[in-house]
Amino acid sequence: MALKFTKMHGLGNDFVVIDGVRQNVSLTPEKVRRIANRHFGVGCDQVLVVETPVSSNADFRYRIFNADGGEVAQCGNGARCFARFVRDHGLCDKDEIVVDTDAGQLRLVYRGDGLVTVNMGIPRHAPAEIPLDITEEAVLYEVEADGKLWPFGAVSMGNPHAVLKVDDVDHAPVEILGPHLESHPIFPQRANIGFAQVIDRHHIRLRVFERGSGETLACGSGACAASVAGIEQGDLSSPVQVDLSGGSLNISWEGRGRPVFMTGPAVCVFEGEIDL
Repeated sequence: MALKFTKMHGLGNDFVVIDGVRQNVSLTPEKVRRIANRHFGVGCDQVLVVETPVSSNADFRYRIFNADGGEVAQCGNGARCFARFVRDHGLCDKDEIVVDTDAGQLRLVYRGDGLVTVNMGIPRHAPAEIPLDITEEAVLYEVEADGKLWPFGAVSMGNPHAVLKVDDVDHAPVEILGPHLESHPIFPQRANIGFAQVIDRHHIRLRVFERGSGETLACGSGACAASVAGIEQGDLSSPVQVDLSGGSLNISWEGRGRPVFMTGPAVCVFEGEIDL
């Protein structure tokens, strides 16, 4: 099966984007892992598939597969690339589109300055909705790892996030603590683990160990989660500039019950075809 694809990235968080509207696409976990492999495939953090919508009010369906072959419900950087892809490939000429995801609908706005704004939806805080194996909701939780208790904030942006505050992201134990916490029993569906350094009330630095992909250069939903957690804990105020290894995102959130808006770039790297 030969598939045409586009390699894209959002702040270095890279994707293989596949048009599932005009070509037949049947991906197994094994095929996803082959595409994502950086030595024997194309190489990417996630594979994104554009499909016809499920809902009558949507323009497309947006599907996301992590590099390990597992399908997930949300990817913010990928959503921006999705918005640019459908315009660049003539699938849609709207500046604003609605896409179905397994986490609900997203509204994507393509701007004339080359940036894309994504309405990431309303964050969820209840432990059962994250999900988090804790009974009572709190602003800060604790988890034991490596013989130490680590305080963290938790939120779902359509996918589970834990956010740890650190003094310096350059020296944060991302490589050790990230994979340990990602699969900790406290997270029944695993979790994305963020390490956030507060610069001032409108500015943080962030590294994210992504569920199923490892540390990436940028994580859009992680930037949203870190901003929401920081605002909830009283450390931040909207809007928040989030500096990641691959660049910066701008996040705005007006508080409980309101959606999170993320703005950042989406870049096309090259077009190709792979025989699976």
